[in-house]
Amino acid sequence: MPKLFWIGFAVFVLGQLPLWTIIAAADAGLWPDPNPNPVGPGLLAFVTFWPGVALIALGVLRRSRLG
Repeated sequence: MPKLFWIGFAVFVLGQLPLWTIIAAADAGLWPDPNPNPVGPGLLAFVTFWPGVALIALGVLRRSRLG
């Protein structure tokens, strides 16, 4: 896969990971608040979702045109 795909994948995963970590920790009882309101990680996930998806799609399109 082209470098553009991996950059998009990294943006997507690194943007979503903090939010999903807090959600999983709260669900498992490891987070001090059982109903957290993670505004910062939620905004990070919101801001990085579509750019990550777009870069992944561009990487896939570039791969299909090259190969």
